[in-house]
Amino acid sequence: MSRIPAAFRRLKKNNEAALVPYLTVGYPSLQTTRTLLPVIARQGADMIELGVPFSDPLADGATIQRASQAALEAGVTLSDCLRVAAEARRSNEVPILLMSYYNPLHKYGLERFAEDAATSGVDGVIVPDLPPDEAGELKTACDNHNIDVIFLLAPTSTEERIRRVTEMASGFIYCVSLTGVTGARAELSQALPDLISRVRPYTDLPLVAGFGISTTEQVAEVIKVADGAIVASALINLIETLPEDDLIIGVSDFIRSMKEATLGTRD
Repeated sequence: MSRIPAAFRRLKKNNEAALVPYLTVGYPSLQTTRTLLPVIARQGADMIELGVPFSDPLADGATIQRASQAALEAGVTLSDCLRVAAEARRSNEVPILLMSYYNPLHKYGLERFAEDAATSGVDGVIVPDLPPDEAGELKTACDNHNIDVIFLLAPTSTEERIRRVTEMASGFIYCVSLTGVTGARAELSQALPDLISRVRPYTDLPLVAGFGISTTEQVAEVIKVADGAIVASALINLIETLPEDDLIIGVSDFIRSMKEATLGTRD
């Protein structure tokens, strides 16, 4: 079993929701990623999502596309991402998720990937362009190495897609809060509560929301219905704008404030 179920049990006991920050590995540098991971863990992240750079990230908005392209131009590979995960694992037990499109995993080899990810301390994998009907080979490889495969559901998902995803998923289900790509937004989509209410009857797995969550107020709003919030583009935007000397304290303050929005607010 991965570390993910234990994390959600702890959160439920403490009347908290999960905060899941996202970093693109290698942006703005591999050393920055290495530096920030323990900082994010110390400041209250309940899980950390590491994005594997990819040349055609269809689900991602401009911010993450830009970060991914910069990391690729610097030569960052899936192997680098696994090494970064392994280094982070040596310093803490926060669950680590890899978000990758399918092509890098297929090229690496699915069984080899699952084995190396497990050795690196990875707990879950999110593959936004892999539909459940085509995920059997990856799911089998990951199951063999106790890695959760986390599927996405969107407001446009049919009842059949919801049923299929909830049958295959483990760890948690990633509920896309809007129709479109990732990116910080001034207002949350009103589609999320309806999606959550449609998925709940099918599963006991935690439901974690992502896409467009960028402020503490939005985190607090999301966790009224969801079991956690993924914060991605807003964190990347912050990293882009902070001077190097202010990076650690700026990211620390950001993560700490986001985590505070998840405390003591669960029904």
